[in-house]
Formats: sequence, structure tokens, C-alpha cells
Amino acid sequence: MIRYFLLLTVPLFALDQWTKWLILQRFPDYGSPENFIEVIPGFFNFVRVHNTGMAFGLLNGYEHANWIFGAIGLIALTGITLLWKKGAFPDKTSKTAAALLVSGIFGNLTDRILPGRGYVVDFLDFQPPFYKLIDESGHFPSFNVADSCICVAAGLLILSAFRQPDGSKRKKKATA
Repeated sequence: MIRYFLLLTVPLFALDQWTKWLILQRFPDYGSPENFIEVIPGFFNFVRVHNTGMAFGLLNGYEHANWIFGAIGLIALTGITLLWKKGAFPDKTSKTAAALLVSGIFGNLTDRILPGRGYVVDFLDFQPPFYKLIDESGHFPSFNVADSCICVAAGLLILSAFRQPDGSKRKKKATA
């Protein structure tokens, strides 16, 4: 666990917090029309968005959202730690996923509890061409490095759920 924590979780947490700090420095006045940098015209922008809710801005602005999602984050971290100790992440893929989850949870939890913050800073704004079919503005909900870690972790966990553990093929051949 320590190796994955040091090699993945800590650097990605640091990258998440550093990029959010850069956005807050670059866009000091939240809500200003100048809180926008077009990187790839019509496709990718840097923005400053405050999110007290969860993915896709659900429950954003809800009075107790930070408390609820902060508690969920702490419960998730506790669960991941207990599952790790019980060997629930047997292969490199699932261990990598767990380390990414911890990084993402810590990143967004830190935003929620920082004094004077109380919101998650999202700043990556994409306008994929197909998204106009879902949302007329064409903007995919803004996200950050921590959110990316959580999404990649979810994909890796799904992938690892469909893979056999390393020794399972050998055991089947030996018993047949």
C-alpha cells in the first residue's frame, strides 16, 4: 500500500491541489467573465467553477452538500483502507485503481474542508461535438485532476472485475 500511495496517490494529490491553486491565482474574481481561457477554440477551455455538489454538479449549492459529500469521502477512504488490508485489491490494476481513488477523494475532500473554501474547484471545460445532443450549450460539466483520477479508477475497477486473478488458470489446470 505504501508504494502505491507514494508513487501514485501523493503525486496526483499534489498535482490536483497545485492546478487548483493555479486556477484560483489566475482567476481571482469568481463569476467574472474573464474567468475563461480558450485553449483549443470550440473544444477546450480553462475556467473557474465552484462545485459544492458531486459529479455533473448534482446538488451543487445545496446547503449541506459539503458535509454530506465530506462524510461520504471519509467513509469511502475508510472502506478502501479496510478492503486493502483484507486483500480485496489482489492485482496491480485494482491496486492502481484504489490508489487513484484515494488521490481523487483526498483532492476533493481537501477543497471542501479548506478554510475559506468550502467548494471543489473545477477548471477543465470541454465541448465535445456530440455533447450538443445532450446539452444545448455543448459544454461537458467542468472537472479537475481529482475527478479524472476517480473516473480512471472506476474504469480500472470494472476492468479488474472481469479479469481472473493470476493464479486461477494454473489452479484450474492442476485440478482438471
